[in-house]
Amino acid sequence: MAENLNPMPGSNTGSRSNRFMEDGVFLTWDDLWVTAAGGRPILQGLAGYAHPGELLAIMGPSGCGKSTLLDSLAGRQGPKTRQEGDILINGRKQALAYGTSAYVTQDDALISTLTVREAVYYSAQLQLPDTMAKSEKKERAETTIREMGLQDAMDTRIGGWGAKGLSGGQKRRVSICIEILTSPKLLFLDEPTSGLDSAASYYVMSRIASLSQKDNIGRTIIASIHQPSSEVFQLFTNLYLLSAGKTVYFGPVSAANEFFALNGFPCPSLQNPSDHFLKTINKDFEKDIELGFANGIPTQEVIDILVKSYKSSDIYQMVQKEIAQICKQI
Repeated sequence: MAENLNPMPGSNTGSRSNRFMEDGVFLTWDDLWVTAAGGRPILQGLAGYAHPGELLAIMGPSGCGKSTLLDSLAGRQGPKTRQEGDILINGRKQALAYGTSAYVTQDDALISTLTVREAVYYSAQLQLPDTMAKSEKKERAETTIREMGLQDAMDTRIGGWGAKGLSGGQKRRVSICIEILTSPKLLFLDEPTSGLDSAASYYVMSRIASLSQKDNIGRTIIASIHQPSSEVFQLFTNLYLLSAGKTVYFGPVSAANEFFALNGFPCPSLQNPSDHFLKTINKDFEKDIELGFANGIPTQEVIDILVKSYKSSDIYQMVQKEIAQICKQI
C-alpha cells in the first residue's frame, strides 16, 4: 500500500505568491459523480484541484472518462447526464465571466481559405470588446500568433482537403491562438496532441506550458491527453490518472513512479512512464496479451489495488487538505 509517498511539492497554497492568489483561478472538485442516462456511472467520486501557473494532465485508457471530467470542469456537460458533487472556482460556486476561461476542442474548426493572420485577426474583432481600438486588436492578434510560434506562417492559408496549407501541428496552434485572444486565466484542452507526431506534439505542448507563466500571471491549464511522449509528459506539473471513471492516481507527475513502484508495479528502466501507467491499467486487450505482465495479476485486480491504495494513501489525504485550504484562503 502506498502510505509513505513524499509530500506533494508546491501543495501549500499559503506559500504561494499573492499575485497568483489575486489574479489566478483555483479550480477544485470534490466527490464528483457523473451518471449517464440509465444510471450508468461515468465518473465516480473524483476529487482534485488545479492551481494557477501549473499544467494538469488528465490521462487514462479510452473510455475511462477523460473528456467527461474535462467537460464537467469546464461546465460543458450535456443534458443527458446527471452531475453531482462540488466544482468550485476560487472556493465558491460561481460562473466564470466571459473571457476568463477558454476551451480548445479536439477537432480544429478553421476556415481553410483564410490565412493565419486573417483567422486570428477576425476572431479578435469578434471576441475582444468594442472599447478596444482596432489597432490594439490587431496588435493582440499578432502577439498571440508570435507566442504560438506561427510568425513565419502568418500569410499562409490554413488549407484543408484538396488545398495545401498548414501542417497539423500549426493548425492546432491556430486553434489555440483563437481561444487565448482574451487572455483567459483558465484554459481547457481536449486532446491537444491528437493526430500529431512526437515532434509536433512536443512543440505544441511546450508552447501551451509557457502560457501558464506568461507575463508573470499564473494561468490554470487542464488538458486531457491520450499517450504523451516522455518529453511531453515531463511538461506537466500534475497528473490525474483515471480508469473506468475512478481515480487511480492524482498528484505530482514526479511522484507517480513512486506510487506505482510502492504498489508492486514499478516502471521498467528506459520506458516512458506514461506508457507504463496506461499499459498497467488498460484491460481492453488483456485477453490478447500474455498475463505475465503486472506480476501475472489480472488487470482488473491491478486497477482495484491501485484505486484502493490511492484512497488510503497520504497523498490522498493531502489532496483533501489542499482542497479545504484553497476554499478557506480564497
